[in-house]
Amino acid sequence: MTAQINFGYPWFLSYGHLVVSAVALAFWLLGRARHWSKVPMVLIAAVTLWSSAAFLVARFYLNVNGRLSLPTEKFLVSGSGRVLDMGAGTGRSTLMVLEARPQATVVALDLFGESFKQHFGPGQTGQERLLSNLKAAGVDQRATIQTGDMRKLPFETATFDAVVSTYAIDHLGRYGVTAALSEASRVLKPGGEFLMMVITKDLWLKFTFGPLLLHTGTRSAAGWTTLFHDAGFQVVEQGPRPGTLYLLARKP
Repeated sequence: MTAQINFGYPWFLSYGHLVVSAVALAFWLLGRARHWSKVPMVLIAAVTLWSSAAFLVARFYLNVNGRLSLPTEKFLVSGSGRVLDMGAGTGRSTLMVLEARPQATVVALDLFGESFKQHFGPGQTGQERLLSNLKAAGVDQRATIQTGDMRKLPFETATFDAVVSTYAIDHLGRYGVTAALSEASRVLKPGGEFLMMVITKDLWLKFTFGPLLLHTGTRSAAGWTTLFHDAGFQVVEQGPRPGTLYLLARKP
């Protein structure tokens, strides 16, 4: 049996809206059979329509729990080099780089600690789940898994050609963000690139998750640009993706 890639996000992020839609539809049919008044029927219909639309947005537009593609072709245009994935998690960004840049190698770094367990739940360890995904994608020979803290990287200065981080640094507080960006600058070679993708609460994300959108620490593009400049980077490109802000920066 061929191994399947599983990034381990909670089921309700991908299918929760579908469950709500099914339950709401059942209540609507019950209400119609029992001749409920107009107000509850309209409310139930609205919930059914919203949850159905939100499922489609989450599944096919926001691509929740799906594989990522590079937001810009300007990242690592040489197609090769040693890349550090800061906060690799279960491997979405590691796979993104290795599949888009087949001559590159990646060091996938994460703490794999308690916060990881709380986010992804029980089962395989973080390292095991990441390795399983790398093998399923056929890229495990070009990746190394490293346990470590992005705020204090266990690497020598100027040892990477590029750094990538997706939906990880924005989980840190102000001090943590500053430390992580400073460390990324330290381990990059001169001329090296840093591609970061973070959550942004755009219209579609708010529509889909509404009050369940508990993610904190979202900043504007200008706010992130300032933090990058303070860490010694030059931001060369930035832009939106569904539910996402990306920035491509270069170390002088």
